[in-house]
Amino acid sequence: MRDLVTLLWEPAEPPRRGPRPTLTLAAIAGAGIAAADADGLAATTMQRVAESLGVTKMALYRYVPGKTELVALMLDTAVGAPPDPVPGADWRETLDAWAKALFTRFREHPWTLEAAVGARVLGPCELTWLERAVAALTGTGLHGGEMLDVAATLSGHVRNLAQQMSAASAPDGLESELGGPMQAVLAGREDRFPAVTAALASIRTTGGQDQALDFGLARILDGVGLLIDSRRH
Repeated sequence: MRDLVTLLWEPAEPPRRGPRPTLTLAAIAGAGIAAADADGLAATTMQRVAESLGVTKMALYRYVPGKTELVALMLDTAVGAPPDPVPGADWRETLDAWAKALFTRFREHPWTLEAAVGARVLGPCELTWLERAVAALTGTGLHGGEMLDVAATLSGHVRNLAQQMSAASAPDGLESELGGPMQAVLAGREDRFPAVTAALASIRTTGGQDQALDFGLARILDGVGLLIDSRRH
């Protein structure tokens, strides 16, 4: 674990004298991200990354000890820094923008959903996302555990939708997941599932599809707002 902390948080400075290093961690992360974006995390091997960089696998090991460390480096680079808070924005506006930006990063790099699970070492970019969320809630009356739980709840909603869309290959929403396969299953069985049939019919007439992200965020933030108001009173 110490090697991973060092890799993410204390990368070695290039030597001032002598030959310059052949590779950089940024180049290695970029090659890994390109491979994972194209073919997924399982297909991203040390050998493949080394070949894409024009070096041997043994040369790559001098910079990154193994695939675990490579994926951690790729994840922190792909997630990147969170957006800066808009001056004057309140906690709700800031967290809404935060969650939507995180959703966009997950959609741009679907493999990050697999990589960002379990107990692991957080990189500086990931920890900055958490810092921004907690900072937005500072001064609202919530205690530390509640602020962290709000961030986890928002992140969970974002992750869940991003996973569903990636699995369904839906570029912009869940309409393809619901409108196609579900309609095929319901055909001729509408009397057994009248509530679902009516809801889908309503979507077609009211244009209320593809709003799961915004709807869920609004309801989560509504609940957080009620909790904050109760503390103030």
